[in-house]
Amino acid sequence: MSKKRQARIHRVTGETDIFVNLTVDGGGSSKIATGIPFFDHMLTLYAKHALFDLEIKAKGDIHVDFHHTVEDTGIVLGQALIKALGDKKGLVRYGNFHLPMDETLVRVALDFSGRPLLVWNAPKSFNLNRLKAGDFPAQLTIEFLRAFAQEAGLTLHVEVLYSSETHHLIEAVFKGLARALEQAVRRDPRVKGIPSTKGML
Repeated sequence: MSKKRQARIHRVTGETDIFVNLTVDGGGSSKIATGIPFFDHMLTLYAKHALFDLEIKAKGDIHVDFHHTVEDTGIVLGQALIKALGDKKGLVRYGNFHLPMDETLVRVALDFSGRPLLVWNAPKSFNLNRLKAGDFPAQLTIEFLRAFAQEAGLTLHVEVLYSSETHHLIEAVFKGLARALEQAVRRDPRVKGIPSTKGML
């Protein structure tokens, strides 16, 4: 049986102190404490639907705002994921998922290409800069995704096809990301070595 893919990362800056313990080949259990309840909820369902075992302890300057804690959690989570995947041999590599959440539909497609990029596409009428889910600024969803994609070496496309409810939009994005990752991180016994004609990712 293949060894479980796991990683632990602890990152400390003048603004945040974040610890992540990640097992890719898990069952969806989680223990999340960022000091931001809505964000904890999103990370809990992220672990559940990706089938990752995930522990996150984050302390940040949330008395200022949530930005540093959310962005830096994305950084550390991306670092942990790419470390856990190791040499990427046998990796499926690609994932995509349409996630319905009541009146909302989100599409997520991703590639462990080693070429980090976030493409976010949402209806122009849905301006995240002016929206919140509780006290969580919706725009921080994009900041989290950008940091996560950068550190995980992901080409990540997220498209909100339609929505009329901020909480459902953000939740659909996190669940869609999780389900696309669950596909992409699988090992395929038919894949010999690195899943690229270049021989590297």
